[in-house]
Amino acid sequence: MLAVVKTPRIEISMNGPGVSELVAWIGKKFDISIVSKVDDDSMRIEETSYYKEMNVNRTGNLLAGARLKKGLTQKKLSEISRIPQSVISDYEKGRRKITRQAAIRLSSALKIPETYLI
Repeated sequence: MLAVVKTPRIEISMNGPGVSELVAWIGKKFDISIVSKVDDDSMRIEETSYYKEMNVNRTGNLLAGARLKKGLTQKKLSEISRIPQSVISDYEKGRRKITRQAAIRLSSALKIPETYLI
């Protein structure tokens, strides 16, 4: 269950026995909203086809996400990192594994920890 305490704004994710009692207790002091409840139709994120598909090329997806977050095109990242744009494309598509040296260059260009890409 995801509950939101409106003032002060606090988000609380809870599961297990006693959740209803805890929400009722919090509701005595704060105005709350229940954002979502786990029901029989719920499933763990790891069981979804989206997660499985994204996890196949996890490093490439993380690289693309970090690049987009910085507002960079593959071409601009290529210029900054001195790695050919075609190689960056191959990394993002999962066609090629990122080498240690490339991870160092890319992490420096994107200002992220290199472990993010290894």
